[in-house]
Amino acid sequence: MTLTFAAPAVADLPVEQGLAIALSAERAAMRSVSRTLVSRVTAPQAEPTAIRRYSADFLMSMPQSNDTDVRCLQEAIYHESRGEDIYGQFAVAEVILNRVDLPNYPADVCGVVHQNAHRRNACQFSYACNGRSRDMTEPGARRLAGAIAQIMLSGAPRELTDGATHFHTTDVRPRWARSFERTGQFGSHLFYREPVRLSSN
Repeated sequence: MTLTFAAPAVADLPVEQGLAIALSAERAAMRSVSRTLVSRVTAPQAEPTAIRRYSADFLMSMPQSNDTDVRCLQEAIYHESRGEDIYGQFAVAEVILNRVDLPNYPADVCGVVHQNAHRRNACQFSYACNGRSRDMTEPGARRLAGAIAQIMLSGAPRELTDGATHFHTTDVRPRWARSFERTGQFGSHLFYREPVRLSSN
Protein backbone atom coordinates (compact mmCIF):
# COMPACT_ATOMS: atom_id res chain seq x y z
CA MET A 1 0.00 0.00 0.00
CA THR A 2 1.40 3.43 -1.05
CA LEU A 3 0.54 6.62 0.75
CA THR A 4 0.65 9.92 -1.12
CA PHE A 5 0.40 13.30 0.51
CA ALA A 6 -1.16 16.18 -1.38
CA ALA A 7 0.22 19.67 -1.04
CA PRO A 8 -1.92 21.81 1.22
CA ALA A 9 -4.64 23.76 -0.58
CA VAL A 10 -3.93 27.46 -1.02
CA ALA A 11 -6.97 28.18 1.17
CA ASP A 12 -5.32 26.28 4.07
CA LEU A 13 -2.16 28.40 3.98
CA PRO A 14 -1.54 31.78 5.62
CA VAL A 15 -2.74 34.64 3.42
CA GLU A 16 0.77 35.85 2.54
CA GLN A 17 1.94 32.40 1.48
CA GLY A 18 -1.22 31.76 -0.55
CA LEU A 19 -0.83 35.11 -2.29
CA ALA A 20 2.82 34.37 -3.08
CA ILE A 21 1.85 31.03 -4.66
CA ALA A 22 -0.92 32.66 -6.71
CA LEU A 23 1.39 35.45 -7.94
CA SER A 24 4.08 32.93 -8.85
CA ALA A 25 1.58 30.92 -10.90
CA GLU A 26 0.37 34.10 -12.62
CA ARG A 27 3.93 35.15 -13.50
CA ALA A 28 4.61 31.70 -14.97
CA ALA A 29 1.44 31.90 -17.05
CA MET A 30 2.26 35.43 -18.29
CA ARG A 31 5.67 34.27 -19.52
CA SER A 32 3.87 32.03 -22.01
CA VAL A 33 1.87 34.95 -23.48
CA SER A 34 3.50 36.66 -26.47
CA ARG A 35 4.73 40.23 -26.12
CA THR A 36 2.41 41.25 -28.95
CA LEU A 37 -0.67 40.19 -27.00
CA VAL A 38 0.55 41.81 -23.78
CA SER A 39 1.30 45.10 -25.53
CA ARG A 40 -2.12 45.03 -27.18
CA VAL A 41 -3.73 45.09 -23.74
CA THR A 42 -1.32 47.43 -21.97
CA ALA A 43 -0.21 49.94 -24.61
CA PRO A 44 -2.03 53.28 -24.70
CA GLN A 45 -3.73 54.01 -28.02
CA ALA A 46 -2.31 57.01 -29.82
CA GLU A 47 -2.46 58.57 -33.23
CA PRO A 48 0.14 57.13 -35.62
CA THR A 49 3.05 59.55 -35.72
CA ALA A 50 6.21 57.75 -36.81
CA ILE A 51 4.95 56.83 -40.27
CA ARG A 52 4.02 60.47 -40.97
CA ARG A 53 7.71 61.37 -40.88
CA TYR A 54 8.41 59.32 -43.99
CA SER A 55 7.70 61.07 -47.26
CA ALA A 56 7.81 59.20 -50.55
CA ASP A 57 10.85 61.28 -51.54
CA PHE A 58 12.73 60.28 -48.40
CA LEU A 59 11.84 56.61 -48.84
CA MET A 60 12.89 56.62 -52.50
CA SER A 61 16.26 58.17 -51.59
CA MET A 62 17.20 55.42 -49.12
CA PRO A 63 19.98 53.03 -50.15
CA GLN A 64 18.76 49.54 -50.96
CA SER A 65 19.64 46.50 -48.87
CA ASN A 66 20.45 42.92 -49.86
CA ASP A 67 19.68 41.54 -46.39
CA THR A 68 17.62 38.34 -46.64
CA ASP A 69 14.86 39.46 -44.24
CA VAL A 70 14.62 42.84 -45.96
CA ARG A 71 14.35 41.12 -49.33
CA CYS A 72 11.56 38.78 -48.15
CA LEU A 73 9.58 41.63 -46.56
CA GLN A 74 10.18 43.85 -49.59
CA GLU A 75 8.86 41.11 -51.89
CA ALA A 76 5.69 40.71 -49.82
CA ILE A 77 5.05 44.46 -49.60
CA TYR A 78 5.63 44.81 -53.34
CA HIS A 79 3.33 41.99 -54.42
CA GLU A 80 0.62 42.44 -51.80
CA SER A 81 0.32 46.23 -51.62
CA ARG A 82 2.31 48.15 -54.21
CA GLY A 83 -0.93 49.72 -55.48
CA GLU A 84 -1.65 51.20 -52.05
CA ASP A 85 -0.34 54.42 -50.53
CA ILE A 86 2.57 54.42 -48.08
CA TYR A 87 0.28 53.72 -45.11
CA GLY A 88 -1.17 50.64 -46.81
CA GLN A 89 2.30 49.30 -47.50
CA PHE A 90 3.49 49.91 -43.95
CA ALA A 91 0.33 48.15 -42.72
CA VAL A 92 1.13 45.00 -44.72
CA ALA A 93 4.65 45.01 -43.25
CA GLU A 94 3.15 45.26 -39.76
CA VAL A 95 1.02 42.15 -40.34
CA ILE A 96 4.07 40.11 -41.31
CA LEU A 97 6.14 41.31 -38.35
CA ASN A 98 3.23 40.75 -35.96
CA ARG A 99 3.11 37.15 -37.14
CA VAL A 100 6.86 36.72 -36.58
CA ASP A 101 6.25 37.63 -32.91
CA LEU A 102 3.57 34.98 -32.40
CA PRO A 103 4.31 31.34 -31.52
CA ASN A 104 1.87 29.85 -34.05
CA TYR A 105 3.79 31.28 -37.05
CA PRO A 106 7.36 30.84 -38.28
CA ALA A 107 9.87 32.81 -36.21
CA ASP A 108 11.47 34.73 -39.09
CA VAL A 109 10.27 37.04 -41.86
CA CYS A 110 11.04 34.72 -44.77
CA GLY A 111 9.34 31.82 -42.98
CA VAL A 112 6.17 33.87 -42.47
CA VAL A 113 6.13 35.25 -46.01
CA HIS A 114 6.67 31.85 -47.65
CA GLN A 115 4.61 29.74 -45.24
CA ASN A 116 2.90 26.98 -47.26
CA ALA A 117 4.24 28.43 -50.53
CA HIS A 118 4.56 24.86 -51.80
CA ARG A 119 0.74 24.50 -51.72
CA ARG A 120 -0.74 26.04 -54.85
CA ASN A 121 -3.30 28.71 -53.94
CA ALA A 122 -3.24 27.63 -50.28
CA CYS A 123 -0.43 29.73 -48.84
CA GLN A 124 -0.51 32.68 -46.45
CA PHE A 125 0.24 35.36 -49.05
CA SER A 126 -1.30 34.68 -52.45
CA TYR A 127 1.59 35.87 -54.59
CA ALA A 128 3.84 33.19 -53.05
CA CYS A 129 1.84 30.27 -54.46
CA ASN A 130 -0.29 31.50 -57.37
CA GLY A 131 2.20 30.35 -60.00
CA ARG A 132 3.08 33.85 -61.22
CA SER A 133 6.56 35.32 -61.30
CA ARG A 134 7.86 36.78 -58.05
CA ASP A 135 10.06 39.24 -59.92
CA MET A 136 9.64 42.86 -58.87
CA THR A 137 9.54 44.48 -62.30
CA GLU A 138 8.43 48.01 -61.35
CA PRO A 139 11.61 49.81 -60.18
CA GLY A 140 9.89 52.60 -58.24
CA ALA A 141 7.53 50.26 -56.39
CA ARG A 142 10.41 47.86 -55.70
CA ARG A 143 12.54 50.65 -54.23
CA LEU A 144 9.69 51.97 -52.07
CA ALA A 145 8.88 48.47 -50.75
CA GLY A 146 12.56 47.95 -49.92
CA ALA A 147 12.75 51.20 -47.96
CA ILE A 148 9.60 50.36 -45.98
CA ALA A 149 10.97 46.89 -45.25
CA GLN A 150 14.25 48.35 -43.94
CA ILE A 151 12.49 50.87 -41.72
CA MET A 152 10.15 48.28 -40.23
CA LEU A 153 12.92 45.76 -39.63
CA SER A 154 14.95 48.51 -37.94
CA GLY A 155 12.31 48.69 -35.23
CA ALA A 156 9.88 51.36 -36.40
CA PRO A 157 6.74 51.37 -34.25
CA ARG A 158 3.83 49.28 -35.47
CA GLU A 159 1.10 51.82 -34.95
CA LEU A 160 -1.27 51.41 -37.89
CA THR A 161 -3.00 48.04 -37.59
CA ASP A 162 -3.41 47.56 -33.83
CA GLY A 163 -1.79 44.13 -33.81
CA ALA A 164 -3.30 42.82 -37.06
CA THR A 165 -2.17 39.38 -38.20
CA HIS A 166 -4.37 39.06 -41.29
CA PHE A 167 -5.65 41.15 -44.17
CA HIS A 168 -7.62 40.70 -47.34
CA THR A 169 -8.85 42.88 -50.17
CA THR A 170 -12.36 44.27 -50.22
CA ASP A 171 -13.04 42.04 -53.25
CA VAL A 172 -13.13 38.84 -51.17
CA ARG A 173 -14.86 37.66 -47.99
CA PRO A 174 -12.81 34.90 -46.38
CA ARG A 175 -14.58 32.72 -43.84
CA TRP A 176 -12.00 33.43 -41.12
CA ALA A 177 -12.81 37.18 -41.17
CA ARG A 178 -16.14 36.54 -39.41
CA SER A 179 -14.42 35.44 -36.22
CA PHE A 180 -11.52 37.91 -36.25
CA GLU A 181 -11.53 41.48 -34.96
CA ARG A 182 -11.26 44.08 -37.70
CA THR A 183 -8.65 46.69 -36.81
CA GLY A 184 -8.64 48.99 -39.81
CA GLN A 185 -8.69 49.61 -43.53
CA PHE A 186 -6.00 51.05 -45.78
CA GLY A 187 -7.03 51.45 -49.38
CA SER A 188 -8.56 48.22 -50.60
CA HIS A 189 -7.20 46.11 -47.73
CA LEU A 190 -9.06 45.27 -44.52
CA PHE A 191 -6.94 44.33 -41.50
CA TYR A 192 -7.78 41.92 -38.69
CA ARG A 193 -6.25 40.39 -35.61
CA GLU A 194 -6.87 36.95 -34.24
CA PRO A 195 -9.25 36.80 -31.30
CA VAL A 196 -7.46 36.57 -27.97
CA ARG A 197 -7.98 33.14 -26.48
CA LEU A 198 -7.74 33.08 -22.72
CA SER A 199 -7.47 29.73 -21.02
CA SER A 200 -9.76 29.00 -18.12
CA ASN A 201 -7.88 28.10 -14.96
